[in-house]
Amino acid sequence: MADRHDQRLALVNRLYQLTGAGDWTAAEEHLTEDFFAIEADHLPFAGTYSGKGGLRALFETVMSMADVIDMQIHETTVGEEHAVTLVDLVFAAGGRARIAEMFRFRGDQVCEIRPFYFDPAPVFAAVEAKRAALPAK
Repeated sequence: MADRHDQRLALVNRLYQLTGAGDWTAAEEHLTEDFFAIEADHLPFAGTYSGKGGLRALFETVMSMADVIDMQIHETTVGEEHAVTLVDLVFAAGGRARIAEMFRFRGDQVCEIRPFYFDPAPVFAAVEAKRAALPAK
């Protein structure tokens, strides 16, 4: 039987796999009813995304606003109640944002995700590039 750390690592990896594939029904099975994700106030997609549908709303908002074309998952470290994954968001306009996503667990589910951006400048550049590429209204 796998130990608790291995189970948590598998859960985080599974969430990345399911969300990347757009399988939101399966992904939401791994979230608590009161799940939330928080993006910092200084980011263009700032806010709290709540409930099982919150992860999908966050994902779709970030991916569309910044035109993310790839998420490169590097490594995850796991503790008793938290895990942190190092991720690069790669933008269509070029550049990447290096982030650390903190996952908090309750039981065998994720109850919180909180990303930390090393340097938000590439995010702002990607959002501005996407805005500039849109047809004028």
